[in-house]
Amino acid sequence: MHKSFLAGKIYTGEIYMGNFTGKSVLVTGAGRGIGRGIAMAFAAEGANVVLGYCGNDEAAGKTLSEIEAAGGHAALFKGNVSDSGEVSAMTDFAVKTFGRLDVLVNNAGITRDGLALRMSDEDFDRVIDVNLRGCFLCCRAAGKYMMKQRSGAIVNISSIVGISGNAGQANYAASKAGVIGLTKSLAKEFSAWGIRVNSVAPGFVETDMTGVLSEKLRESMLSSVPLKRPGQPEDIAGAVLFLAGQSASYITGQVLTVDGGMSL
Repeated sequence: MHKSFLAGKIYTGEIYMGNFTGKSVLVTGAGRGIGRGIAMAFAAEGANVVLGYCGNDEAAGKTLSEIEAAGGHAALFKGNVSDSGEVSAMTDFAVKTFGRLDVLVNNAGITRDGLALRMSDEDFDRVIDVNLRGCFLCCRAAGKYMMKQRSGAIVNISSIVGISGNAGQANYAASKAGVIGLTKSLAKEFSAWGIRVNSVAPGFVETDMTGVLSEKLRESMLSSVPLKRPGQPEDIAGAVLFLAGQSASYITGQVLTVDGGMSL
């Protein structure tokens, strides 16, 4: 049985084992949290992974080291996904480093929470720039390479908040709802070149971002989850690997909700 280190746990690749051997995968926001889990899952399945990140050099370096220590292949690229020049450089780097680009996972995202009437223009614009504009720029840049290959898979990380909304997150909800609309539109545009575009909408997932929540708020959120536990990065990674892999070769333009039943 194939085993690899994933997000502090032993990952057994029984479902997807070897599915991505030799494939080139770019994951944005890969330094920690959900992105880290996704990157390590792809590496565990034999993929060559470019770890796109923006701010935390230490966290990104740790993810790279753990992938390499487990026998995987990865490379780091530091850049801002809301900057078209840096996004082009990132996709160029992925192709130059590993020869092609088979999978793009748009995971990079930020929050700037606050009630709408008190939300600054800057906080609204910044979230839209990173979460939605960044997703678009990465899809456009990667799509150019994938069109030449006449193949590829793109998985955009949205959120359950983009479907249901959430008080105090008007900017975040708008950006993630936009990601869903973008996913469906690009699925129609890119299909002629054999490129599939899908989205994953996580619910309450245990990451650094949710780790700052108060215990009272955590309990309140968990009370609405039928499975009675927070999600883990590997829960999201499994959904992403499925949508990016051959098992989902006839699936495009879809949103897979991974939320423990929270949206029921």
